[in-house]
Amino acid sequence: MTRATLAAAAVLAGAVAGCGADSSGAPDAEAPPATAKVERGPLADRVSQPGVLTFRARPDGAPYVAINQASGVYTRLPRPGDRVGCGEVLYRVDDRPVLLVCGRVPAYRDLAAGDRGPDVRALNRTLRRLGLGDPPRGGEFTSATAQALMALQRGRGMEETGTLALGDAVVLPEAARVAKVNAALGAPARPGTPVLSATSVRLQVRVDLDPTQRDAVHRGDRARVALPDHTTLRGRVTRIGPATSPRDADAAVTVPVAIRLDRPRRARGLEGAPVDVEIATAGVRDALSVPVTALVGTPGGGYAVEVVRPGGRREEVPVTLGLVDTVAGRVRVEGDLHAGDDVVVPAP
Repeated sequence: MTRATLAAAAVLAGAVAGCGADSSGAPDAEAPPATAKVERGPLADRVSQPGVLTFRARPDGAPYVAINQASGVYTRLPRPGDRVGCGEVLYRVDDRPVLLVCGRVPAYRDLAAGDRGPDVRALNRTLRRLGLGDPPRGGEFTSATAQALMALQRGRGMEETGTLALGDAVVLPEAARVAKVNAALGAPARPGTPVLSATSVRLQVRVDLDPTQRDAVHRGDRARVALPDHTTLRGRVTRIGPATSPRDADAAVTVPVAIRLDRPRRARGLEGAPVDVEIATAGVRDALSVPVTALVGTPGGGYAVEVVRPGGRREEVPVTLGLVDTVAGRVRVEGDLHAGDDVVVPAP
């Protein structure tokens, strides 16, 4: 059997136990058996693993680190758990606001009219998200960028310069949920030092795969997540990190996988909770399959299905099992079967 078949052994055993008792009896002419169709089509394989609800962060699961570039004294700091949106004030130095700009390139220079680059693109995108003016979508600092930036500075109580000094902003990939504050109120703020660490505000699921499962899972694979209250959510694999070595020497090396939930609000308040995850992998595109409940055991330890032939005659057909689609409840079979055949299943 395949790995998926072995993983579904309990399902198969239950199906055989439930169906085998009636396989030797004569057909009841007054009560036609319940049947299901033999189908040809795709079957999904599954990787089943425990996971945990967490907030999105770096590929290895570690939080993002905010690097301060301002000089002075920390006069206001957020608290762990605070949420800060793009363009909002993250903290203050000498009572001057330091803004959160959302982008991928850390702040490394002053920004002014004529500058170009991914850091300017991040500033323009942040301004557009706030609905301030009409800055360009690309990476050019234009007069429209300056006008929108002045509107933001006015709203945040900053000097309206239309430029962004290096110490005026911290760049993180997205809106932040503060995980830990490294700095202390009243302490010196020194350029190039971490001020806090943060995650995304969006809940996701983290699964640590065994390295042998790495090639079976791909970005875009669909997933089903069972919450502690048995609610089921759906999601999609968005990121597969590099193999990580555990801090505990006795623990195994794992591959972190991130799953983005379609409806993360349904998991609100459950951060840190354990969940059960099934990731649908490639499987097979064209397979002959029957419901798992159609299987009956044979004396030699194999499997068979009862096919209802024309005229109501039942024929026990030996089958070889393949991939089990645990979500669809179907199993790939090989034997004297054809798509459209009727096979006996337990009565509903």
